[in-house]
Amino acid sequence: MEMTVCFPLLLLICSLSTAQLQSDKEIERHHAESQGGEPTYVSEHQQTCPQDIHAVLREMSASLAEQRVEMRHLQRENEAQTSKLTNLESQEIEVDELKQQLQVQAAELITVKARSNVTENQVEALKRDGEGSATIGPFNTQTNLVFRNVYTNIGNAYNPNTGVFFAPVRGAYHFEFYIFGHGHPSHSSGAGLFKNGEHVCIAYEHQPSGAGSSANGVTLLLEVGDVVFLRLWQNSKIFDNENQHSTFSGHLLFTMGKGNSFSSAI
Repeated sequence: MEMTVCFPLLLLICSLSTAQLQSDKEIERHHAESQGGEPTYVSEHQQTCPQDIHAVLREMSASLAEQRVEMRHLQRENEAQTSKLTNLESQEIEVDELKQQLQVQAAELITVKARSNVTENQVEALKRDGEGSATIGPFNTQTNLVFRNVYTNIGNAYNPNTGVFFAPVRGAYHFEFYIFGHGHPSHSSGAGLFKNGEHVCIAYEHQPSGAGSSANGVTLLLEVGDVVFLRLWQNSKIFDNENQHSTFSGHLLFTMGKGNSFSSAI
């Protein structure tokens, strides 16, 4: 583009110089004829045009060199910016992958916390005498309940040593539990259902004498590895014998992808 502009300029300068030279020659010739002598010519303008051409060419060469330097500089800057953009895109992908890993680790941490809630002392305190009756509680804090008499455990998702159910697949699960206890002026009979360490619902009954039972149930959407278990309510106690008054059960209703589900309580 620069060369296209400069060549017409160069031609214009040469044309002007040639026209000036011809004009000077005509003036000189008329002057000589008026004096009665031979016309003479001055070569000063003949030397001017080549000098002007060389000067313009030098300016054009210098300008072209500057433009080439500037083009190389801009090209390097463009390459650097392209490299930075590529690095940023790569970093965004890495950040997304780290977020997914953190979500998985957070779910695993919840599972580990739920498992840690069952301590050896609590398990020993909740052991039943399989041949007779047993009263569990009361305790000052909520304590995990372990149901050792297992009738059905398809897929072995329920652990009879810890009382914890682990979801093997993503889906909708329904749980029910029944709690029986003798009446007492100071102690109730109650247990709560927990998902990943968070309280979901409770079965609770309190009367000063006699005996009573309570029950509850809920349907939960569980992810793979989610845990569900029962805890004896604080300052409560329950009773059971060979008649199996207190039970805990659950089953998978159906597996689920990403969709809608609903479970509620008043």
